[in-house]
Amino acid sequence: MSLLFEPLDLGGLHLPNRIIVAPMCQYSAEEGSATDWHMMHLGQLAMSGAGLLITEATAVTPEGRISPRDLGLYSDANEAALARVIAAIRAYSPLPLATQLAHAGRKASSRAPWEGGAQIPLDAPEGWETLAPSALPHGEGEVPPRALDEVGLERLRQGFAEAARRAARLGFEGIEIHMAHGYLLHQFLSPLSNRREDAYGGALEKRLRFPLEVFEAVRSAFPAERPVWVRVSASDWVEGGWDLEQTITLCQALKAKGCAAIHVSSGGVSPKQQIPLGPGYQVPFAERIKAETGLPTIAVGLITEAEQAEAILAEGKADAVALARGLLYDPRWPWHAAAKLGAQVAAPKQYWRSQPRELKDLFLSATTGQR
Repeated sequence: MSLLFEPLDLGGLHLPNRIIVAPMCQYSAEEGSATDWHMMHLGQLAMSGAGLLITEATAVTPEGRISPRDLGLYSDANEAALARVIAAIRAYSPLPLATQLAHAGRKASSRAPWEGGAQIPLDAPEGWETLAPSALPHGEGEVPPRALDEVGLERLRQGFAEAARRAARLGFEGIEIHMAHGYLLHQFLSPLSNRREDAYGGALEKRLRFPLEVFEAVRSAFPAERPVWVRVSASDWVEGGWDLEQTITLCQALKAKGCAAIHVSSGGVSPKQQIPLGPGYQVPFAERIKAETGLPTIAVGLITEAEQAEAILAEGKADAVALARGLLYDPRWPWHAAAKLGAQVAAPKQYWRSQPRELKDLFLSATTGQR
C-alpha cells in the first residue's frame, strides 16, 4: 500500500491522501476579487486527485497584497467573488479546500512576475505605501516601508480575524497562515527585518509575539473543529538571520496554541540569501521539526517524482508532501503518481473513460458502460 495515498487527519480535517496542492499566486484578481481565471485555475486543480487544495496567498487588507492583482479576503465583494468559484468546485469535486491568509508587508506593492516583479513607485497609479515591523526596505534602492505602530498592529490582528470569519462563511475546511517567504509575519520573526526596540522586537520571544498573536486571532475566529496551521520559512539562508533552531521554538509555541501542522518552506526575506537548490532540499527542515515538536509536517520544494514523495513519507521525514510548480506543469500529477505506485485515486466521473487499459483499478469507484 502506498503511503502517499494513505489518508491523513489534520486536526478535524480528513484528507483522502497526502498530496497537497500548495498555494500559488496567480496575480489575476481585480481589486482583490477572484476572476474567471481563478475559476479555471482552481477548477482544474480541484480535479487533480490531490488530498487538499490550498488557494493562493490571500491578503487580509488591501495594502497586504503582493501586487495590485493579488487575491484578497477583506471585503464583501472579495467574499462574493470567491464564493462563486467555491460553489463551482463543490458542485463537481469533493476535494477539501483551505485558504492561505497573508500580508506581504514590505514586499507588497510589487509588479507581477511577468512584469519584472519590481517595487511599484509610490507615485505610480497602482503603488502604495508598504508596512513592516521596521522601516527597512527589502532591497537596495527601494522605498522603505512604514514601521507599524500599535494602532497598525491592532488593525492587522483584526484584519486576519475578519478574513478568518469570511473563510468560515465560505466553507473553507482549513486555514494556513503565511509566516514564510519574507512576507509580513516572517519579517517580524527574522532579525534581518525586525529591528524594533519595543515588545515586538529584539529577543526571540519578542519577535515571536506578533505572529503568535495573529495565530491566536485567527484560531479564535475560525470554527474550533476546523484546523489552522502555519507555513514557515525554516531558514533565511543568510548568516545571522532566521534559522531552524528559532523555527523549532516558534513551532513549539504554535503547538501550544492549537496549531494543527507546519508547512515547511524557506527563504524569501533577503535578496542576499544563498539557497543550495536540489531535489527535496527543504525536506530535512520538515524532518527535524516533525521529530522535535511532534507536529505533522508538510514537505515542499523540488519534490517532482512519485517515488521521491513516497520515500519522504516512508522514511518518516514528513506526513504529507506539497507541490506547486509541479502541479502547474502537470495538473494530473496525483493520477500519474498513483499509476506509478500501484494506488488508486479519485477522478471526476466525466473522465473515467480516460483510465488506461493496463490500469483497470486506477480510478476509485470507476464504472463505464455505453450502448
